Amino acid sequence: MALGTLDRTPPPFFKQGPSAFTRLMFFSSLAVFLMVADQRFKITQPARAAIATVLHPMQQSLLVPVRLWRQAGDYLVGLEYARVTLDATEKRMANQAAQVMRAQQLEAENTRLRNLLNLRPQIVVQTQAAEALYDAPDPFTRKIVIDRGSNHQVVAGSPVVDEHGVLGQVTRVYPLTSEVTLVTDRDAAVPVVVARTQQRGVAYGRPESSGMELRFMAGNADVQVGDTLHTSGLDGVYPPGLPVARVMRVDRRADSAFARIVLDTLSKPDNPHHVLVLKPASDHLPVLHHGGVVHVAPVPSASSVASAASDAASGVRP
Repeated sequence: MALGTLDRTPPPFFKQGPSAFTRLMFFSSLAVFLMVADQRFKITQPARAAIATVLHPMQQSLLVPVRLWRQAGDYLVGLEYARVTLDATEKRMANQAAQVMRAQQLEAENTRLRNLLNLRPQIVVQTQAAEALYDAPDPFTRKIVIDRGSNHQVVAGSPVVDEHGVLGQVTRVYPLTSEVTLVTDRDAAVPVVVARTQQRGVAYGRPESSGMELRFMAGNADVQVGDTLHTSGLDGVYPPGLPVARVMRVDRRADSAFARIVLDTLSKPDNPHHVLVLKPASDHLPVLHHGGVVHVAPVPSASSVASAASDAASGVRP
C-alpha cells in the first residue's frame, strides 16, 4: 500500500474531551476551591463525622493486636512493678502524712479567709477519664485520638491532662472519638505563670524537640533554669494551677530584647495512655444577670487534678 493513501488523522479516542492541560487547571482550581471552602465554611465536617463513625469499628478491630501485646507485656512485668509501687507508696504515704494534715489546716484557713473577704469560690472542673487510641495520621502536627467524643459530652476546647500535667486541648470532636492537639504542636499556646515569681507569659509548642518555648519574655525577666510553670487561667480554657513545663535553658542575648527560654513539658506527650478530659474553664465562670451574679460551683487545684489523672491511669473511673 502506498504511503500517500494512509489515513494520518488521529483516531477518535485521542480527540475526545478537553486537553490534558485544561483538565489539570480545572481540577487544580477545584481542589483549591474545596480546601478554602472547607477551611472557612466547614462543608466537609458532617462527612468527616460520618466517615469517622463508620470507620470506628474497623479502627477498634485493628487495635486489638496492639492491645493484646500491651496486655501481655503488662502481665509479665505487672507483679514486680506492683510490689515495687506498693513499697514506694507506703513510704511516700508515711512521709506525706504530716504534710496532708498541714494542707488540711491551710485549706480550712483559706476557706475562712475567702469567706471573710467575700471572694468568689474557686471553680471545680468536671472531668472524665479517656484512653489514647493512636496518633493522628497528619505528620505535620502533634495530635492524638482519644476514645471519647460528643456522645460523651466532650466539647471542642476541652483541656486534656495526664498524671504529670497539661497534655493538650481537644480541637476536633467526632461522635465516638476526639482529636487532641498536644502542647508540643507548633500551633499550641498555653498561658502560663512562673510559680516562683508569679510572672505571666505564653508557652508555645516546639515539635522539632518535643518541648515548648516561653516566648516574648524580656531579656532581664526573672526566669531561671528549674522554674516550674503552671497555667494562669487567663485564657478561659485551662483552669489555673495546672503544671505545664519546667525551664531547661535560658539564653539572654545582647542583640535581642527578648530571652530565649526553652521548656521541658511535665506531661508525657510522646507516650500518652490514660488521660483526663476537663471541661473548659469558661463553662464555669459566673454569668451576669439583671439580678446579680449566678453562684457557681468551686476549679480543682493542680494536685487534685494530677491525683485524679493518676487514678485514671490506674484504671479508676471518676
